[in-house]
Amino acid sequence: METVESAVPLHRLQVPAPQQLPFAIGSFDAVGPMSRASFPHRHTFYEIVFVTGGRGAHIIDLSRWELHPPHLCFVVPGQVHYWENATDLHGRVILFTEDFLLDHPGDRALLRALGERPWFSPGPQDAPAFAHLIADMEREYRAGLADFASVLRACLHVLIVRASRLTGPLPARPGPVGRPGAVTQEFVTLLSRTAGGEISVGACARQLGVTVGYLNEAVKQSTGRTPGQLVRQVRTHEAKRLLARTDLTVRQVASAVGFADPAYFCRFFRRETGISPGEFRRGSGAMHHDHRIPSLAHPSDPGLVSEGSPAAHPDTSTPPRTA
Repeated sequence: METVESAVPLHRLQVPAPQQLPFAIGSFDAVGPMSRASFPHRHTFYEIVFVTGGRGAHIIDLSRWELHPPHLCFVVPGQVHYWENATDLHGRVILFTEDFLLDHPGDRALLRALGERPWFSPGPQDAPAFAHLIADMEREYRAGLADFASVLRACLHVLIVRASRLTGPLPARPGPVGRPGAVTQEFVTLLSRTAGGEISVGACARQLGVTVGYLNEAVKQSTGRTPGQLVRQVRTHEAKRLLARTDLTVRQVASAVGFADPAYFCRFFRRETGISPGEFRRGSGAMHHDHRIPSLAHPSDPGLVSEGSPAAHPDTSTPPRTA
């Protein structure tokens, strides 16, 4: 039987941290063909789309949203989406990873909520404000002046908060999320409250009143990832935040994210990120100064890259290269 994981491709933003900014913004053409992919796929990163023109529909987790621009759309990691019969798409696409939310970790909860209600049609008062903010972000990104990453993070925070204030009726979804989706959402909420501290899949299952086996099946079905992978992701993200934004020692960071043994924490961190905690701390400043376009490669085009696929790394200053 074909599994969800094999049936729906999983793509990642190919950013060789910590040398490049885990963020990109541009037109559909600039981001590449994958920005308007017509086949179901999932991301390990966030995508915000501001649609200003076009026809067709956007399918997100089985819900079909007809294009009547302007629209503001949010796709969170794990959601399945694709464009259906889309033509003449115009607007801006914003891509970023969990790492880009280090300054505003609370935005993760807002983004998850937006992912549950992913399609907005800003009115005549709101649409120009969103267009202006996104245009400012793109200018800042392209200019790459001193501390531009901090400005981008602040603008992104404003965009997320303002989007969360949008109200108004949405078209009815074709059906309920179901028990697996509800359990997954509760699990993700539990993780967001731990801030990377000591937590286990078993403890989460007990709190949610389900078996570990059911939790594994529900989360895998909803996100394409296992509960253990999500736990490791949360702990790694919090460790990165503490390393980049505080003066805590590596031992103190290890303790804060639930590791009694600093040496084991260092092995865990290297396994998850490919570099040591010290290397990440020393290199985190590079994200504030490097304005090369992150690679958004796909096995067949310069867009997104499938997990495990050879990755090209095009940017504005060097020829494409193969990882």
